[in-house]
Amino acid sequence: MPSKKGFLDLLLEHRFDVVCIQETKASQDKLPREVKNIPGYYNYFVSAEQNGYSGVGTFSKKKPLNIEKGMGSEIFDREGRFLRTDYEDFVLMNIYFPNGKAPRNAWTTKWHFMMLFRLRKRPQRRRQKKLVICGDVNTAHKEIDLARPKQNETISGFLPEEREWMDKFLAAGYLDTFRMFNNESGNYSWWSMRTQARERNVGWRLDYFFVSENLREYVNSALIYPEITGSDHCPVGLELEF
Repeated sequence: MPSKKGFLDLLLEHRFDVVCIQETKASQDKLPREVKNIPGYYNYFVSAEQNGYSGVGTFSKKKPLNIEKGMGSEIFDREGRFLRTDYEDFVLMNIYFPNGKAPRNAWTTKWHFMMLFRLRKRPQRRRQKKLVICGDVNTAHKEIDLARPKQNETISGFLPEEREWMDKFLAAGYLDTFRMFNNESGNYSWWSMRTQARERNVGWRLDYFFVSENLREYVNSALIYPEITGSDHCPVGLELEF
């Protein structure tokens, strides 16, 4: 659980304005009391019907103006993959994309989710909403975003179809905030725990903060924190100034 891996200490030390977590793997009633009652934070969770699977949560210093749990899809909403919180200056979408590697039908499930998400965000763009989209996308966009691109060209997470989806998503008016500041290789947010990949930095960049183009001028920085451990992922961050 997050409380056993330094999550509370991290949050209380840095006092981030908003924190989004994915793959909570617990229903809200099974989360530790200290996680649900962090001083100075409102918290919101979407859980999967299947315990020990999926789930997302958002912690916020400010109370959102509006909250939406789910994408309007019975299949994916049962898996707890989407949580939206609206604030005065922007709309935040906290998302956990399916992993397309396993089981047998995982790739089809992931692709359906990607297509549904594209449809889900269109009305917000038409209304000129300022959107921040964050989460585990389970896809590395370009060769620079994983340590071994050639060996993974036929693996879900770096398939041509997934990378093309990312191309089209960004072309529709979104920015990969980390690449606004850093175009160097070796910057990853996930490493396999089975092969000591983190020690060798053989990783993938699967976690993102995207913003709509109308937020470009408010983006101050975007970072990856590989020094923060406790998971096979590390945190990524975004600083906006209004």
